[in-house]
Amino acid sequence: MTQMLNKGLSIGIFILCMPLWFFACAGTPGGQPDWVRDPYAGYDRQLYLAAVGSGNSRELAERNALANLAAIFGQSIIVDERISTSYREAVQSGAAAGWSEVTAIETDIAIYASMDTLAGVEIGETWHDGMNEYFAVAVMNKSRAAMIYSGMIMSNLAMINNLVDIPQAEKNTIEGYARFQLAALIADMTESYESVLSVIGIPARGMERGSHYRLEAVNIARVIPISIRVQNDMAGRIEGAFTGALSSLGFRTGSDNPLYVLDVNIITNPVQVTNSPYMWTRIEVAANLADSRGAVLMPYNFNERTGQLSQSEADNRAYTLAERRINQEYADTLNNYLSRLLPIR
Repeated sequence: MTQMLNKGLSIGIFILCMPLWFFACAGTPGGQPDWVRDPYAGYDRQLYLAAVGSGNSRELAERNALANLAAIFGQSIIVDERISTSYREAVQSGAAAGWSEVTAIETDIAIYASMDTLAGVEIGETWHDGMNEYFAVAVMNKSRAAMIYSGMIMSNLAMINNLVDIPQAEKNTIEGYARFQLAALIADMTESYESVLSVIGIPARGMERGSHYRLEAVNIARVIPISIRVQNDMAGRIEGAFTGALSSLGFRTGSDNPLYVLDVNIITNPVQVTNSPYMWTRIEVAANLADSRGAVLMPYNFNERTGQLSQSEADNRAYTLAERRINQEYADTLNNYLSRLLPIR
């Protein structure tokens, strides 16, 4: 009876201690997987790209592994954040997808709209050395990545072709300008996708770069006539400021038969400021860019207040402040609007 109890106790102690014994063995150098030393020891180089990362937590090891895999592609897949954000917004809004006949991979386009995530990449395995270090291996399935990126490139090229294949009369409009700006955005992203394919051994298609479509957008702007009409100007100063801003973006002003009109209304009023030794003027500027039918495309307005020794000096100073503000911000405001303008299907 005593022998049976001792035997049972020994078995119980063994079972209780087994997890600790197993954990200790897993952390010994002899238990280190081959892929920790060389990721291709566990993953066929012909089928995968692989990279190992380490850290003091599993999450950190996995992040480092993914970063090390992305580093294989170098700078070729890095996209300006503004471009990737605008592209992602266009895709997620459904606007960009509407220009392509290829709809089966819209989900992939939405997921991989920026290079924050590489298609076909996953964490293959993780390992803990039993002390303070975790290891992870990130792997890219080349055939799956090739399928996804080739599909996205095909869809993007279809979008670009549909955007820019328009009659000349439609091309030389703000709508046409927006088409070529969106085409440039899509081309920028597509270039990064082609870079991924080139790294995994698939040759580039030789497509036009985003700069090609941006240059064409600039050429379109140069032939778009915009008339400027200003009410209550002072010696043409506000009209001159808006003319300079539009000219800096390449737009032609002063046409007798414009497609677009910049309607500007200026209101100045004296302002009473208690206990102030100065005379004050408030200036309000409202400038609406509209098409020939009167539909407002982009409103722009602001107000300023200034004080001087006389009301006439305050009025003059108010116009100076308005000129300065238009010179400083209108071109950028309009350019941002045009850059984000999505063409109508």
